[in-house]
Amino acid sequence: MDMIADPQDIECRFQQWLGKLAGPPLILGHFDADGLSAVAILARSIPGSEVRLVGKGETPWTPSVRAELEQRRPAAIIATDLGVREGDILPGTPTCLIDHHVPTGLPGDALVLSGNGCEPEPTSALMAWWACRSPEPLLWLAALGLIGDMAEDAGFPELAAAQARYGKTALRNAVSLVNAPRRTASADASPALALLMKCDSPKELLSGTHPETAQLHAAKEEVKAEMEVARRVAPKVRGEVALIPLDSACQIHPLIAQQWRTRLRDKVVIAANKAYRPGWVHFAARTGAGHDLIRFFAERRPDGADSEYGSGHKAASGGALRIPEWNRFVADLGFPEEQIA
Repeated sequence: MDMIADPQDIECRFQQWLGKLAGPPLILGHFDADGLSAVAILARSIPGSEVRLVGKGETPWTPSVRAELEQRRPAAIIATDLGVREGDILPGTPTCLIDHHVPTGLPGDALVLSGNGCEPEPTSALMAWWACRSPEPLLWLAALGLIGDMAEDAGFPELAAAQARYGKTALRNAVSLVNAPRRTASADASPALALLMKCDSPKELLSGTHPETAQLHAAKEEVKAEMEVARRVAPKVRGEVALIPLDSACQIHPLIAQQWRTRLRDKVVIAANKAYRPGWVHFAARTGAGHDLIRFFAERRPDGADSEYGSGHKAASGGALRIPEWNRFVADLGFPEEQIA
């Protein structure tokens, strides 16, 4: 596994890898602002490439996605903003991972372009922009990724240039809109990707010229209604942990965890959502107290937990557990009443 984060090295290694392919790659991407922007940069820069966004509970390493890839048999795979995990995504297929999360394993023979551990830490969209020879018209997409993954104050010159050209407010509003559909019950981010693929600026995306913009506004309203309910749920505090139990088909748990993080600064804040996906509990953790959440979850890993558990960053982690594993985990954490029958 080759891990690098220098812009020139990323461009050089990626272009060398791209030049050896027998055909255009399939691009797999996450459905948040950073992942979608990275996908759009790659797809708009690589002729003939195809795109597959992950959905609820999917990663490139899950059996259902593996079966789909085996049927499609792409010439190559680029996976972006989806983590760095153990094993080949599709054995025998040239693969490149562009990511900035904490690696949890060795992904076979894949080329890994990783920003994890760098200071400041580049997001997946920014690294995709570097990898594709820094296409100037797509700079605003790299900026969306930086803002979406809370790297707005990291000091990247690319973001400063994009803000000067497109405006801070327009970029932030575009991030908010692009992030909305993946939080809905359907988690269908295809309208957001469609806008990122055809718009030339955040202002065009926000203008309403394209029908997908109205779909994103409707998604925001759906999530807003669920957030109004979730904000009234009081956290349960035991020791260093604050647990917020949620019951929503929408992906609101990261937003709730982030909101309570600022009010419970000395705690590990865990927002746990039992209705996001049947048979699972999805949870998001945030901390403002200097806790290492990757270590926190590793030390409390329940038997049976798979690769969906405990990924992310030191201050922003989370994952998903099947109900039996969740019941063991939450009981050991000190909240036995939050077990699910």
